[in-house]
Amino acid sequence: MCGITGFLNFQKDQSDIQLSATVREMSDTLIHRGPDDSGLWVDERAGIALGFRRLSIIDLTPTGKQPMLSHSGRYVIIYNGEIYNFQELKTELQKMGV
Repeated sequence: MCGITGFLNFQKDQSDIQLSATVREMSDTLIHRGPDDSGLWVDERAGIALGFRRLSIIDLTPTGKQPMLSHSGRYVIIYNGEIYNFQELKTELQKMGV
């Protein structure tokens, strides 16, 4: 099972570097849950930091790296689990032109 960490700094008084260091330390405590990869995302302006430890099961490629950003960069997602019907969803989305 993967590991997810994160926090919201309401004071917004930490730099990207400080946010990154803190969430990296948090994520490193979960290495046993996700030894295959790690990732993080921070937004200094919003005071948000997300961290992820990955256990690769189905998708062993770098395309499964998290946190994931939308093409526009506006949205960020981090989640735990596998999307087992991903092939069906991909086909359906392609038909829709997405």
